[in-house]
Amino acid sequence: MAPTTPSGATPSRRRPPGMTDVARLAGVSQKTVSRVVNNERYVSDAVREKVLAAAQELGFRPNTAARALITGRFGRIGVVALGTALYGPASLQVAIERATRAAGISVMVANTLEGQPDSIGDAVDWLLRQGVDAIIISDPIDEGVELRVDPDVPIYSVGRSLPQAENLLHGDFNADATRETVEHLLDLGHERVWHVAGPESWFAARERADGWRAAHEARGIEPPPPVRGDWSPASGYAAGLRLRDDPAVTAVACANDDMAIGFMRACAEAGIAVPERISVTGFDDIPAAAYLTPPLTTVRQQFEADAIRGLGILLRRLPGAPEPAGPPPTDPRHDVHRLVVRRSTAPPPNRLDEEPGKDAR
Repeated sequence: MAPTTPSGATPSRRRPPGMTDVARLAGVSQKTVSRVVNNERYVSDAVREKVLAAAQELGFRPNTAARALITGRFGRIGVVALGTALYGPASLQVAIERATRAAGISVMVANTLEGQPDSIGDAVDWLLRQGVDAIIISDPIDEGVELRVDPDVPIYSVGRSLPQAENLLHGDFNADATRETVEHLLDLGHERVWHVAGPESWFAARERADGWRAAHEARGIEPPPPVRGDWSPASGYAAGLRLRDDPAVTAVACANDDMAIGFMRACAEAGIAVPERISVTGFDDIPAAAYLTPPLTTVRQQFEADAIRGLGILLRRLPGAPEPAGPPPTDPRHDVHRLVVRRSTAPPPNRLDEEPGKDAR
């Protein structure tokens, strides 16, 4: 029931402020306000600040639907993200959201659930119904189903190969970084490197396993069978129980830091020293990695740089999108040293006496 005034009349609802009100308060034309709202060029910084200050004072919020009718775009990017608290996917999702907000466009996230049939396709359909100018699929997994795509809305992925979606970040970062890690262990004198792999349905897990395998094959070494994990410390712990007592196992490359933590816990419980008896590496460089006992050798990912670079490429291809600031970004992954060597890796036991303190960083 609508509220009434003391006289019994129903009060009229206050009209929300519009662009005309903002223009009047800022002392500019309505067209200038429209340009600021749509993040267009040809507006000076001083005028832009004046319009934004007036909009904030009035509590003005652009009408997305009305803007879409006028400009043909929503000013909004859709993101399909795996609904997980895993460090890598969660960090990439946050980085994409920050990059889109910094570019002056909004983002709508649709979370998927691993193991749910066609969850990526359902998320894409939902985003298309809400109205987006483009869709980014962050850290996709292989569901074995082709995406149903809208030819008018481009779909991209970030750093992963996926049918029907163009990869914004070309290159084989996962494979190359894992290969570098395994080569580091082989260079220390380990004859072979065991691998605790991620789930087979994850493209990232497949790529990291490819890099582990390629490092062996390049030296004419037959790699040992991989041990399959699920990204969790518990699966790394189970792998540790399986491998720790085998004297042939002197080096283990885990596909993420969480599984490496579980593996080292299994070693510690049995009194097996890391790295004196078994060297262990991870992937991601989670904040805790440098503070483990021993500190973990791992691969550092550049989530913020990847998101900024990928979004810049997307905006330059999207008609009517705001112009990204600065020149087209280069691939930051070619400018950083991926492998962070700490004290969880060392020469194998039969070489420790020959090369004391070689990896004491």
